[in-house]
Amino acid sequence: MTTHSERLTPTPSTRVSWTVSPEPFTTGDATRLRRAYYAEVAGRYWKREVTDAEIDQGLLDFPDDGLTPPTGQFVVGRLAGEALACGGVRMLDAKTAELTRVYVDGRARGTGGGAALLRVLEAQSRALGAERVRLDTRSDLVEARALYTRNGYHEIPAYNCGPYAEHWFEKRLP
Repeated sequence: MTTHSERLTPTPSTRVSWTVSPEPFTTGDATRLRRAYYAEVAGRYWKREVTDAEIDQGLLDFPDDGLTPPTGQFVVGRLAGEALACGGVRMLDAKTAELTRVYVDGRARGTGGGAALLRVLEAQSRALGAERVRLDTRSDLVEARALYTRNGYHEIPAYNCGPYAEHWFEKRLP
C-alpha cells in the first residue's frame, strides 16, 4: 500500500473547494478510497501496516452492497478535483440511517472534507426517509469522534454489537 505524507494545507489566499456527490462504490476512485479507509482503520487497530490481501479479505468480510439506492448511498468527496474522501449511508430501518466508511485522506484532513461529507450523507439520509443518523466507531479513531461531535452528533447507548464498535453516536435530522 502506498502512503502519502505530504499534507494539503490551504494558504490564506487559497480557497478550499470540496465537492461531494453520489458515486457507485465500484468506480476506480471509490474503490481506491474504500481500500485506503480499510487500510487505515485496520492498520491502526492492528498497530501495523496491512497487506493488500488483508484489505481484500476485509472488503469481502464487510461488503458495501447495501450502499446503493433504495437502501443506501455512497459518496465521494473531491478537493480541487482530486478524490480524497468517501462515505456511505445505509438504512437500518424506515427512519434510521447509519453512516459507514467515512474517510478523509490524511493529506486533506483539516480542510473541511469531513464536514462536507457529513452534510451530503445527511442529505442523502433524508432523501432515503431517515429522521436520524447513527454510527459506531472505535476509541482510537479520535479524529472521527471529534468530527462527529463538532457536527452535532451525541453519544448514545449501544445500538449494535459490532466487533469493533466502542462508541455510538446519533444525530436527529431537521
